[in-house]
Amino acid sequence: MNAPGAPGPLGAFLQARRARLRPEDVGLRDLGPRRRVAGLRREELAQSAGVSVSYYARLEQGQSRGASAEVLDAIARALLLDHHEREHLDRLAEAGRRPRGPRRPRPESLTDETRDLLRAVDGVPAMVLGRRTDVLAWNALGHALLAGHVGLLDPDDPLRRPNMSRMLFLDPHGQELYADWKRKARAVVGNLRVAVGRHPDDPLLAALIGELTMKSPEFVALWADHRVAPCDAASYELHHPVIGRVTVTQQTLSIARAPDQVLIVCTTSVGSPSEEALVLLRQAGGSGFRVRAAPGEDKDTAVRRQASAER
Repeated sequence: MNAPGAPGPLGAFLQARRARLRPEDVGLRDLGPRRRVAGLRREELAQSAGVSVSYYARLEQGQSRGASAEVLDAIARALLLDHHEREHLDRLAEAGRRPRGPRRPRPESLTDETRDLLRAVDGVPAMVLGRRTDVLAWNALGHALLAGHVGLLDPDDPLRRPNMSRMLFLDPHGQELYADWKRKARAVVGNLRVAVGRHPDDPLLAALIGELTMKSPEFVALWADHRVAPCDAASYELHHPVIGRVTVTQQTLSIARAPDQVLIVCTTSVGSPSEEALVLLRQAGGSGFRVRAAPGEDKDTAVRRQASAER
């Protein structure tokens, strides 16, 4: 239950999106620079959506749970929501209509078909994540590239599963791994927003959000923005402690028989220094390997030289 006076997830999302808009964004005249609120006023949003101000205010305050599809359509258009944000709005509205209470989440496990799929992509770094970004499985190269400093724990034990969101925000290695850490963090938070909209009653997911909120000011700032964007494909430059700089494209693939799970694979451009670096990491097995630089040679050059020599 929401605390008295709290807007709830739907109201908080509407408020955050309204704060991002200016009157001219929705075809309204800005009557002057002295505005007491950031973004659109409630009455301006209601006018743009064609609903009464009092009704829209109740919606933001969590006092109206029966918004029709037509009203939600109008509000989505007024807020200039994209496809993913509109789906999130619908999920939040639907969740508000249902009685809520603690539910025991179903244990997350891998099917044999998913294990076979992970083995089939053994030539590239890959891992399977659950709904809370827990690592359900990874191959040796995926572990070596993204979390080689973490012991190769048994992903089948729910209490010992690494969590990629936790590592990104709370583990210094995760913060140092990504050259543009904030961009990666923003993508992870947007994905967590999608997960919370789909599973509003998952206590373990709520506990993860609570832990990150308590321990990471950076997470708090990004979470308050209410951006909704599922991770699909993006290129990142990594500063790996063993192979140095490497650029990979992280692609997120859905798993047909497990819609709450995703397969993440990291690919490189053909013939690139990054491809050579991953060859070296694979040959080294990700364990106890050190790049040996010649006198006057930088680390990246040493990586490329050793990768070519060991092919």
